[in-house]
Amino acid sequence: MTATQLARHSRRALYALMLMLGSLFFLVTSAQAQLRVDISGVGATQYPIAIANFENTPSAVNIAEVIRADLTRTGQFQLVSASSARLNIDSEVDASYWRNRGADYLAFGSVDDQGGQYTIRYRLIDTVSDREIDAVAFAGTEKELRRLAHRIADRIYEAITGQRGVFSTKIAYVLHTGDTYELQIADADGQNPQVMLRSKQPIISPAWSPDGNRIAYVSFELEKPVVYVQNLSTAERNPVANFKGNNSAPAWSPDGNQLAIALSKDGISQIYTINADGSDLRRVMRSPLIDTEPHFSPDGKWILFTSDRGGSPQIYRVPVGGGEAQRVTFNGGYNISPQVAPDGQSLAYVTRRDGAFRIATLDMDNDREQLLTSGPDDQSPSFAPNGQQILYSTVQGGKSVLAVTSVDGRVTQTLSALNGTVREPTWGPFTD
Repeated sequence: MTATQLARHSRRALYALMLMLGSLFFLVTSAQAQLRVDISGVGATQYPIAIANFENTPSAVNIAEVIRADLTRTGQFQLVSASSARLNIDSEVDASYWRNRGADYLAFGSVDDQGGQYTIRYRLIDTVSDREIDAVAFAGTEKELRRLAHRIADRIYEAITGQRGVFSTKIAYVLHTGDTYELQIADADGQNPQVMLRSKQPIISPAWSPDGNRIAYVSFELEKPVVYVQNLSTAERNPVANFKGNNSAPAWSPDGNQLAIALSKDGISQIYTINADGSDLRRVMRSPLIDTEPHFSPDGKWILFTSDRGGSPQIYRVPVGGGEAQRVTFNGGYNISPQVAPDGQSLAYVTRRDGAFRIATLDMDNDREQLLTSGPDDQSPSFAPNGQQILYSTVQGGKSVLAVTSVDGRVTQTLSALNGTVREPTWGPFTD
């Protein structure tokens, strides 16, 4: 494949052709449309659990329903009805009763309102061993109730599965409606979307900083792709890569001090690193053909990237300090968009098989590949911070939507907007 063909087929390079005139402004504000969630499939293991209604739950947020929805989306939990149970934080629990109803676990609690300051207390009982395995109290305002319910769901998930929950994390994506592009941030379930940036020009390649306080992205407001870094709490943003030609594909180093980027300032797309403030640009290596889509390994020692140096788009890796590139993917003739799992053990990427673009994973130890999705146009894989799910964009009914698959491919969630298309998703890090 020629360099021109690779650019045509590369997701990010394709968007680089979409230069449109218009205005841009940035802000932090509530978005109108929530993402609708549809779920299919179940996990290989399901944990039977009952979530009782929390006593004195305010009308603003149904705490138990948020927790139930969080656990259901994973496909790893079988909900046992407990909506009629009258339990509060001090209730004595008959473990045998719930065990006989089919629940190995029972979660319940109470909400106290002290003049608009709420305290949520919850308990988790293992009904098989008849013991309490978790209990906690969280405090916050009415606006924080949903976030606190997510945190309880995180604790339940971790107490039962041994893996940290991701329900209180965030996702970022681009919503395209009419002639407007919005960079939005939402809860992991697609609720509470906030607009970080609105533009008449394309916004692509959002990438979270490791601390979750900043996002790097590419904006076309200057009639060319430029890499920006934006502070999410202040909305302050700065161009960190505005060189001749295309500036694209930002990816953060694990310590948050650097970005890996793809620049064509010397005529063809090559991989560079640059400090997060735009200083100390350094070329990682030289290649006669296109190198793009860099991604740091979790240990910070390697940069994985897409290149057609072998005749077709494949994924390679190179030491951060430079050196000889090593090919990573060998199955199929088209593999792009590398993303390494948080534990460094597996690689997610887009592969083309039988004319369909699908999400695949590769075990980095034994080179075993698994196709997780069926296409026809799945793009932009991004691991959840616990490594158990992958967020990506897909096409349904002729419209781009977001989807989440479990890493074994058994459970899929679809997050779709009522108006517009959503693409370019990225899953945020743990922040507490």
